[in-house]
Amino acid sequence: MSENKVYLYPVWVRFWHASNAILCLLLIFTGVSMQYASLESPLMSFALAVSMHNISGILLTIFYLVFIIGNLTTWNGKYYRQRIAGFGKEVIKQMRYYSYGMFVGEPAPFKINKTRKFNPIQKMTYIAVMYVLMPFIFITGWALLFPEIIVTRLFHFGGITLTSLFHAVLGFFVSLFLIIHIYFCTVGHTPTSNFKSMVDGYHETHN
Repeated sequence: MSENKVYLYPVWVRFWHASNAILCLLLIFTGVSMQYASLESPLMSFALAVSMHNISGILLTIFYLVFIIGNLTTWNGKYYRQRIAGFGKEVIKQMRYYSYGMFVGEPAPFKINKTRKFNPIQKMTYIAVMYVLMPFIFITGWALLFPEIIVTRLFHFGGITLTSLFHAVLGFFVSLFLIIHIYFCTVGHTPTSNFKSMVDGYHETHN
């Protein structure tokens, strides 16, 4: 078995990824604290949770802009470009691998290399999360930070109520994505190899 290392994660990507992970965890914890903790048994002070949530959200917005600018100005952006032709068949092939192939020792159908950092399902998921879900969560978060810009009522519901609900639902999907993302990070050559990649920048390929 030969082993090669491919440099896929430059310093700025690793820094953004680590910062993004920490801030998302802070936002999830403080969001849950504000949403579900009671006055009798709070996870943390409500005022502190609000402050930490707001600061983390502002910082996450800044790092998101770094991600977008980085993808527009470096080769990292090409990994998020998707061609339509044959994409459905590729997704089905990857789904079969995730549901059966990897449990019986079959090789991954889409090898990671210098020109392909994500398999079809990863790419589809990352595009949906980073380019669809995240912008909406930022828009609703900033709207709640400056509630005067929210419409007063919409469809007979309070504007702030609907915005808060939408923001919480989006936060749930981000939390779900994070759990699934961490799990699939353990599905590598070893349970820690993908985590190691985000430290030194190199993805280990095994043939």
